[in-house]
Formats: sequence, C-alpha cells, structure tokens
Amino acid sequence: MRQFSACIEWLFARDGDAFADRIRRAHEAGVAAIEFWHWRNKDLGAIATAVAETGIAVSGMVAEPMIALTNPANKEAWLEGLHQSVAVAQRLGASVLIAQAGDDLPEFSRAEQRASLIETLTAGADILKGSGVRLGLEPLNTKIDHVGYYLSSTAEGLDIVDEVGRPEIGIVYDLYHSAVMGENTQEVVADRIERIVHLHVADHPGRSDPGTGRIDLRERLDWLFAQGYRGRVGLEYRPATSNASAVRAVIKSLGG
Repeated sequence: MRQFSACIEWLFARDGDAFADRIRRAHEAGVAAIEFWHWRNKDLGAIATAVAETGIAVSGMVAEPMIALTNPANKEAWLEGLHQSVAVAQRLGASVLIAQAGDDLPEFSRAEQRASLIETLTAGADILKGSGVRLGLEPLNTKIDHVGYYLSSTAEGLDIVDEVGRPEIGIVYDLYHSAVMGENTQEVVADRIERIVHLHVADHPGRSDPGTGRIDLRERLDWLFAQGYRGRVGLEYRPATSNASAVRAVIKSLGG
C-alpha cells in the first residue's frame, strides 16, 4: 500500500498551536508519517516526544541552512549545516533531507552555478554516506511560486544528480511544481525513477487539495509506482479545511 506523509507546516495546523500537537492530530487522523520544513526554529525536544508518544514516522525536513548552492561561497557553511541536519534527521528517524538549489544568480553563468551545485552536493554525499539519510534536490516552478529560482526543470535536476553520481543524492519530485512548468511526468522522469527520494503533491491552481484542480495526480502517481517508486508521497498542499476526514479522503483518492 502507498504510504503518505502529511506536511504539518500546512496540514493539521491551528492558529497559535504548539507545533508538536500537529503530530498528534496527524496520528489521530490515521496518517502514517509527517514532514516539515525548517528544524532550527522548532522545539525539537517536543517534536521528539510527540513522535515517540505516537509512533508516527518522520519522512523528512529541510537541510539547513537554506542558502543558495548556486553560489560557491556558500559551500562550507552549507556543509557544516548538513552535518547538523543529518544528526537531527537521525534523532527523529527521518530518511530524507530536502535541499533547494537557490536563485539563478546574475553574477555567475548558468554553467558556473551548475558546477557549484555539483561540487557542493558531491561533498555532501560524503557526509551522508552510511547515515541512512538521503538528500533530495528539489526543482521548483518559476512561473508562480519561485520566480528567479535556478532549477525549474526536473530533467535538469536529474542530470545534475547523475553528474554527482552518488546514491546518497537524488531529487524530490514535486508533481505540483512539475505540472505548473508544463512537464509530462513520464517524459521528464523516464528511466530514472531510482533517483527520486521523495514525492510531493498538490493541485493546481492554488496549490490546494488534490482533486480540486486540473493536475492528473492519481494518473501520475500510478505511473511512478508502476516504475518502481517505493518511497512516501508528501501531502504538501494548502488545505481548504482543517477537517481530518478531508485528508483521509485525499489519501484514498491518491491510492492510499
């Protein structure tokens, strides 16, 4: 059965709540795993307690600091942060860290920025080796949400990962971002399914609940799983309602 992970930055959130209580709500709703973005701004002790209390799995979080890997001057600071992020992931039992490429910087050529990405990710693979944690580089759409971002192409992201050539490094494939960029999943992923370390879903327009927009999410997921993807599917969307039954309905509609 497909496993889903609730991004509790948006799902199960209530105004003024304790972040760790979202973990308990997700568990009460029957969700098998959770994920979130930054870890430095959160009470990791409270999160660890909620995870132990509920037995829920943690899929992943962002590798901090979130600084541009397209800038070679950021390499050492990011690698130092990666050491810390791996330790946090191990503490919480998370298997995935998410990295963003950073903006397309005018002071560097595209080739120079690509070289910086490859060099930094290759060094990061040495830190990840043997940790049980993989890193996913995430392509994002530049039409709506991330204007000016360097990496909007899934195929280019996979090419970068192939150049790194390390099993510790893959991509986070976000079906929402990919669809907004007009990509066809079968064409851009092709035979490189093993390079995908995690999936994200949301519908378009609005980055909203799957099933409310125009993206053929179920069809795309069916193909990805048919090709051998066995990781979790991250529910990273802005929910129309805080009703837990709506999340369960989304999971069912996507093959959960």
